[in-house]
Amino acid sequence: MTQPSSPSPTATYRLQLQPDFPFAAAERAVPHLAELGVSHLHLSPVLESVPGSTHGYDVVDHTAVRAELGGERGLRQLAATARAHGLGLVVDLVPNHMAVPQPAGLNGPLWDVLRHGPASPYARWFDIDWDGGHDGRLLLPVLGGPLGDELPHFVVAAGDGVLRYHDHAFPLRPGTEELPLPRLLASQWYRLAWWRLARSELNYRRFFTISELIGVRVEDPEVFDATHRTVLRLVRDGVIDGLRIDHPDGLVDPGGYLARLHEGTGGRWTVVEKILTGDERLPASWACAGTTGYDALRHIDGLFVCPQGSGRLFSHYRDFVTPLADEGGDWEETVRRAAYEVVTHDLAAEVERLVRTAARISGRAPRPGDHAPWALRQALRELLVRLPVYRPYAADATRAATDAAMLGRAATGARGAFRVPEEARAVDLIHDLALGRCPDEPDGDGGHGDTPDAADRADRADFAARFAQTASALHAKSVEDTAFYRYPVLLSACEVGGDPGEPALGPDAFHAYCARVQRDWPTTGTVLSTHDTKRSADVRARIAVLSECPDRWRDVLGSMAEAAVCGVGSGVDGAGPADPMVSWLAWQTAFGLGAPAGGAGAERVAPAVLKAAREAGLRTSWTEPRADYEEAVTEFVHSGPCGPLGAPLAVLDAELAPFVRANVLGAALLHLTMPGVPDLYQGSERLHTALVDPDNRAPARFRPELLAELDGGAAPLDLSAEKLRLTATALRLRRRRPEWFGAAASYEPVRAEGPAADHCVAFCRSGRVVTVLTRLSLRLVETGGWWDTGLRLPPGGPWRELLTGREVPGGALVGLSELLADAPVALFAAE
Repeated sequence: MTQPSSPSPTATYRLQLQPDFPFAAAERAVPHLAELGVSHLHLSPVLESVPGSTHGYDVVDHTAVRAELGGERGLRQLAATARAHGLGLVVDLVPNHMAVPQPAGLNGPLWDVLRHGPASPYARWFDIDWDGGHDGRLLLPVLGGPLGDELPHFVVAAGDGVLRYHDHAFPLRPGTEELPLPRLLASQWYRLAWWRLARSELNYRRFFTISELIGVRVEDPEVFDATHRTVLRLVRDGVIDGLRIDHPDGLVDPGGYLARLHEGTGGRWTVVEKILTGDERLPASWACAGTTGYDALRHIDGLFVCPQGSGRLFSHYRDFVTPLADEGGDWEETVRRAAYEVVTHDLAAEVERLVRTAARISGRAPRPGDHAPWALRQALRELLVRLPVYRPYAADATRAATDAAMLGRAATGARGAFRVPEEARAVDLIHDLALGRCPDEPDGDGGHGDTPDAADRADRADFAARFAQTASALHAKSVEDTAFYRYPVLLSACEVGGDPGEPALGPDAFHAYCARVQRDWPTTGTVLSTHDTKRSADVRARIAVLSECPDRWRDVLGSMAEAAVCGVGSGVDGAGPADPMVSWLAWQTAFGLGAPAGGAGAERVAPAVLKAAREAGLRTSWTEPRADYEEAVTEFVHSGPCGPLGAPLAVLDAELAPFVRANVLGAALLHLTMPGVPDLYQGSERLHTALVDPDNRAPARFRPELLAELDGGAAPLDLSAEKLRLTATALRLRRRRPEWFGAAASYEPVRAEGPAADHCVAFCRSGRVVTVLTRLSLRLVETGGWWDTGLRLPPGGPWRELLTGREVPGGALVGLSELLADAPVALFAAE
C-alpha cells in the first residue's frame, strides 16, 4: 500500500462523459452531487478519442483534452465549479492502448508510423513485431473481404499522398504515389488485409482481441513522458486530483509503471482496474491506493446468495437446460473449454509470437532442447489455460513465490497433455521463461553457466512480459466474455470478479475481507455498479433473491410449459429446434430488470440477450452471426419474458418485493460504510436497473428535486427514494467524519446473538459507526423471523439511528425484530 500525498476521497461519483453528456452537463450536476455527499467526481477518459465515442477508451491524442466534451477549457471550468462546491476530480487514464481509428490520420503518431515505418520517431510508441512476418510490414486487418475482391474500392490520392478505402485513409510511403496499385500496396509499411486474418496473422499487441486498439509501450520512459505530459500538467495545475488506471494487466511492468506515475503525480490518490480472483492479493509493491473495487463487489454480492438455494437452483437449471458439462453443465469444465477455444482461435497470433520467441531462446541454449514448434505451442496453450488468475508478475519480488507455485501446479497439469514424456520438456522451457528464468536454471542466475547475450536477455524479458499479457487477455475473454454467458445458472454471480461456481459467501468471509482491506489497502476503491458490469447492482440484487426461492423459479417457468423455451426453427445449421439455455437467461434477465409484461422492456432485454448469445458463441457469434437464430431469439423475448407470456414474472415480482428491498438497501449500505472509498456509478444513488453496455452507458439523469424533498422531511414513497435517502445519509456521514472511515480508522465485526444470527451482518467503524443489515431475508421469514435474536451495540453511545432518529443505549442487547422494525437496514452513529 502507498498512502496518497493528498487526502483520499471520501466517496467518488462516476460520470460517463460522451458527446451527449459533456463537461458542461457534468458541471450542471455539480451542485446536486455535492449535496448528495460525495467528495470527488470520477470522470471517464477525457483525452481526445475517436469522434462520437461513448466511452473514451479509444484515445487518439494524448496531448489534447477531448474537443467533443468541451476541450481543456471545459475541463478546467468543470474543475473550478467542482472546487467551488468542495469537490475534486478523479480521471480515468488509459495507458495500455490507443485507437487504430477510421481514418487512421486521427491518430497522428500512428499515421507517422504508417508512412515512415520503423524509422518513424513514433515507432517506439507501439508494440509492433516488425519481424513477425508480412515482409517487415504492419498488418492492418481492415478490409471487408479478401484483398483481391476489395481492389476496386481503393482510391489513390497521389497529390495528397493518401490511399483511400471507403471511409478509411492511409498515408502513402514517400516515393510510391505513382506506382501501379499492386506494387503500391506491396511497397507500403503496412499490409492491408481481410479482417479475418487478425486472429492468426496480427503482428501488433492489441487490447484483448480488439484489433482497433493497438498496444502502447509505456514502459519506454520517452513514451511514458509523451503520453502522460498533458495529464500530469493538469495534475500539477490542480485540475485533476486523482487517477483511475485502466487495464494495468496489459502493461509490460505494471509495478514499474505505477512507480513512475506515483512520482509524476506527487503521490496523488490512484486506483487500478485490477481484477483479483479467489484468494489472489494485489502486489504489495504497487504504488497505488488499491483496486477499483471489483473484489469488494464479489464479497458484497456473495452475502446475498443462499448457498443451499443456489445449489438447488442449479439442479432446476440442469433439468431445464440439460447442458453438456463443458457447455454450462459444470463451471470448471465450461471455463476450461472456453479457454481452449480462445487460446487456439482468438489469440492464435499472440501465441505464435510467443512460440517464435521461445524457439529462438531454446535454439541459443548450449544444450538446445530440439523443441518442435507444435510442442512449444501446445505447452504454451496448456499452461495458459490452467492459470487461475489473470496473469503472473515475474518481475515483482512480492509475488515471486506465489506465482512460482501457481505456475508449477499449472506445469504439472500441462505435462499430462503430452503423450511422450520427453516432448513434455517443452512445458519446462515455457514454465521457466514465464517466470523470467533461463532454461534449465531454477535460480535464474544466467543459465548453463554462461552469461546470456543482449539478444537473449531481451528475448527472455519479452517472453515473460508477453506471456503475462496474453494470460490476461485469455482470462478476460474466456471467463468474463465467454464462460459467464455459458453458465447462466444465477446471473447475479456472472459478474466481473465473481465466481459463478461458488457464488455464495458468508459473513465470516466478508468480515475477514474487510479486516484485511482496512489493514492493507484502507483507501482502495469499492464498487457495486460500473460502466463494465454486466448487470447493475440492483438488477443483481433482484436476481440473487432467486437463490432463496429456487422452487418458485422452477414453478414460474414450469407453468408456461413449452412456451418457456425459445424455439429457433429448423433453418439454423446445427442449432437444433430450441435453445433452453438462452431462454433461461432471457427469463432471468427480464426478472432482474423488472421488465413489465407487454413488451415495454423488450427494447432493452432483447439486445442484452442477443449480446449474451453472441459472447457465448455456441449458436451465433460476433464474427459468424446467424440471422434466423437471432431473429427467433428477439421474437421470443418480445412474446415471452417481455410479452404476454411474461405475466407470471409480475406476480413473482410482487411476491418477492420485500426481499428485493432488503437486498438493494443492504448491498448499498455495505458499500457505503465498509473499508475503502466507495465509487457510485451515475444514477445508482437511486434504484438503478441497467444491463450490459450499451444499456448501462446512457447519459446520466439526476433527481435533485427528490433529494430536496427528502431533506425537507418527506417520507420515501418507493424503494428508489428510500435508497436515495440511505445513500445521502451515509455519504454525508463519511464526508463529515472522514477519520471514522479512512486509513486510520478501524473495523470490527459486531456479532448477533440467537438462532437467526447468520441473517444479520453488522460491523463497527472506529467505535463510532455501526452498520446493521439483513441478509437472506426470504429464508429468514420462512424460518419464523428473528425470534429472540439480538444485537449488542458497542459500549458508549448513545447510538442514534441516522435514518429514523431513534436512540439506543450502548452495550445493550436489542432484539433485531425491534432494531430493524422499520427497515431491513440501520445506520447508527455515536457523535
